[in-house]
Amino acid sequence: MTTKIRVLLVDDQYLIREGIASLLELEDAVEVVGMAVNGKDAIAKAADLKPNIILMDVRMPEMNGVEATIKIRQTVTSCQVIMLTTFDDEEYIVQSLLAGACGYLMKDIPPKDLVQAIQLAHAGVYQLAPEVAGKLVGALQNKQTAKETQVPVDTPLTTREQEVLKLIAKGTTNKGIALALKVSEGTVKNHVSNILMRLDLRDRTQAAIYAVENGLS
Repeated sequence: MTTKIRVLLVDDQYLIREGIASLLELEDAVEVVGMAVNGKDAIAKAADLKPNIILMDVRMPEMNGVEATIKIRQTVTSCQVIMLTTFDDEEYIVQSLLAGACGYLMKDIPPKDLVQAIQLAHAGVYQLAPEVAGKLVGALQNKQTAKETQVPVDTPLTTREQEVLKLIAKGTTNKGIALALKVSEGTVKNHVSNILMRLDLRDRTQAAIYAVENGLS
């Protein structure tokens, strides 16, 4: 029997929490193990319940979803956070991804697509709602334009690692990077690990944002 993906719902609106829980309870692949009403509540329940996935609202009283995601990703490292919200502001999107969220989805997502998103996040696949992806690209392009006249910052990366980082910033997969640089995928994985370690970053999304913000894309 396949083990169900343990999900924690975080939203300050009662009807939203209960509605999402009711929809997910109809699915065999997931199990709602708890619900939280704000970021502080989410941190406590994540530590206690050890969910695989947290569906996190962005805007909440007492502590918002971005702040909660930062703390949860530091303390419950095996847990992935998906932002599920009605807000598609560029600032929220970038802040959420920098905080360690592995996805940013809108609340009007169809239930089947939400379940698939949970499964993909559990497998380590990052996802953005189509409208969110466009805004993220726009935000990064704006930052890149603002920095075009600046001298790139000093970086601890080797020349090869900088090449890999530039390709990551373009959304290139490990396989694509390997083909572009004519190296093995194993070598690319080692370079990616080194980049994340040297720059103290959590994942490829943060690496891409770092590249654009620091003139390395």
